[in-house]
Amino acid sequence: MPNYSFRCRSCGDTFEVNRPMAQSSDPASCPAGHDDTVKLLTTFATVGRGAAPMPAAPPAGGGCCGGGGCC
Repeated sequence: MPNYSFRCRSCGDTFEVNRPMAQSSDPASCPAGHDDTVKLLTTFATVGRGAAPMPAAPPAGGGCCGGGGCC
């Protein structure tokens, strides 16, 4: 079950709620009992075991002339 992070506007507490994705937009009360909360945007990242970092993409051409050599 996914975790959703919320912040209470009344006391400033940040907390997580475990709930099904179908209830992801439902309001949540903070642990102190306040109802004025906002859902936070969270990010998710995974790191594979032994995975090599992806090489950086080469810079896109263009420059002052839109590609190719400049005058």
